[in-house]
Amino acid sequence: MFETKIRKVGNSAVVTLSSEILSAMDVKEGDTVFLSRTDDGGVRLLPYDPELSAVLEAAEAVMDENRDLLQALA
Repeated sequence: MFETKIRKVGNSAVVTLSSEILSAMDVKEGDTVFLSRTDDGGVRLLPYDPELSAVLEAAEAVMDENRDLLQALA
């Protein structure tokens, strides 16, 4: 497990990732990563995956097309 701090930069809050974390994730400065919430309220940080990106774009298109129906079901 890695520990880091949240700090303010301008109007944003940032989390600094050490070189050890970047190495463990096989990412570098400037790479895209995905953040997602977990069922237990945590956050998962994943390296960019073109397949995952395509799936997320397709899901967003379906949600946009069916926004009214999805709101009615919610």
